[in-house]
Amino acid sequence: MNLTQIWSIVTKIIDISVLWLAFYYILKNIKNNIKMVLIVKGVIIILIVKILSDLLNLYTVGVLLEYIVAWGPLAIIVIFQPEIRSVLESLGRTQLLGRHKVLTVDEREKVVYEIMKAIEYFKKNRIGALIVIEREVSLEEYIKNGTKIYADLSDELLETIFFPNSPMHDGGVIIQGDRITCAGSVFRTSMNPNVSKRLGTRHRAALGVVEESDAIALIVSEENGRISIACNNELHYNLTLEDFRMMLIEELSPKTEVFFEAEENESGEENE
Repeated sequence: MNLTQIWSIVTKIIDISVLWLAFYYILKNIKNNIKMVLIVKGVIIILIVKILSDLLNLYTVGVLLEYIVAWGPLAIIVIFQPEIRSVLESLGRTQLLGRHKVLTVDEREKVVYEIMKAIEYFKKNRIGALIVIEREVSLEEYIKNGTKIYADLSDELLETIFFPNSPMHDGGVIIQGDRITCAGSVFRTSMNPNVSKRLGTRHRAALGVVEESDAIALIVSEENGRISIACNNELHYNLTLEDFRMMLIEELSPKTEVFFEAEENESGEENE
């Protein structure tokens, strides 16, 4: 095998790897966006109907679907331009090289401790709050429109920000690592038709940001003091303080750390 053949094999491997990597990130971001999931489902249904019409010789249906297939992509771009832009922005915001600081166990415990003290205070006094914790996907789009703070996370600062008479009370706080980056951020609300109409703006904004990213959104209801967590496109509503704390710890824990702990437990059992 000469150098030309080796180089040809290497280029083919690179070509396939780049293609699959692109598909992976596109599908990953589509999965996190409810609107794009609905678009993809609609396209798949149209393609299935087109195949069935060809097999069953449904002439009229086939002609209509040919027009849809021919002009459909242009119509999707025009009609769903905001959703497509959102997915492309999410791809651009994804931190491929891990820009943000990885918290140590002690730092993570402190973050949970400070947040839980504030959450308990908000729940007791029925103070509305929305706290968003950034993970791998950057929230720079929302940070640039908020009031910059860049301060160490503490329950006193959170309580000051969400004090009812505070000008930043109605917005959301964004946390990066163990620091509060900004306050007063405004998030796009979820347009998911399955979301209960009884939920207020804070809950819809929390769902909106987790649909567009992998962030964790913590919500305290101003009306009844109920506490909830939105993550992975789901809203866990009306949690107890203990369930809230356990879920927050679980979501903040690095997946690699869980993997290594599982390996250590398995090796420990084998030694026994």
